[in-house]
Amino acid sequence: MDFDVITLTDVSRHFGRRRALGRVSLTARSGDIVGLLGPNGAGKSTLIGVLATLVAPTSGDVRYGSQTSRQAPPALRGRIGLLAHDLHLYPELSARQNLAFFAQLYGIDGREIVDAALASAGLADRGDDAVSGFSRGMRQRLALERALLHRPRLVLLDEPFTGLDDHAVDLVAGRLRRLAAEGAIVLLATHDLDLADGLVTRVMLMREGRIIADEAAAPGLRARYRAMIGAA
Repeated sequence: MDFDVITLTDVSRHFGRRRALGRVSLTARSGDIVGLLGPNGAGKSTLIGVLATLVAPTSGDVRYGSQTSRQAPPALRGRIGLLAHDLHLYPELSARQNLAFFAQLYGIDGREIVDAALASAGLADRGDDAVSGFSRGMRQRLALERALLHRPRLVLLDEPFTGLDDHAVDLVAGRLRRLAAEGAIVLLATHDLDLADGLVTRVMLMREGRIIADEAAAPGLRARYRAMIGAA
């Protein structure tokens, strides 16, 4: 299964009486790097969960290409890469063993792919070290490569810059730009407006479970964010 566009139409999600998403509509296409911005509790993580097919919408329609999430076969998840707050790494295993394990889950067999992922994470010289000895930033970079091993079409990232120093930020930002150039659809939730500025191609601002702005990226993101939040 493959697709080059995702579309949400009037998607809502309730947890009991609490509304996490309210009639959210959006479209993202191959080559987009979409920044999901907004204060804590705005619904960004829930939206990522819906797109990852891990959270079922209470109402509304989610489409991957021409197929809805309800119609799509199980193979759909093989086209999605997710980096969430939980990095899903095994600390007692080495970086190489972690990547090899997840590669097998995706039916990928090849040392070259694992070696390339370690190099992309800047961890080629630490591949045989246990992840328990890694810093948060090193784990974050490794987890990103874990999420990309199967070359997903849709890449979903929840605070991907957590714990990264300036050099690692440059590595990750460059990786995301290459993914988009290769045809991936990238959505990232972040509070770091300075990092998002110059990286994202579109900005979606969320507040109280709704998208209150959806526009092409432009310089001065922090000032526009403050103005939009204040006006919402």
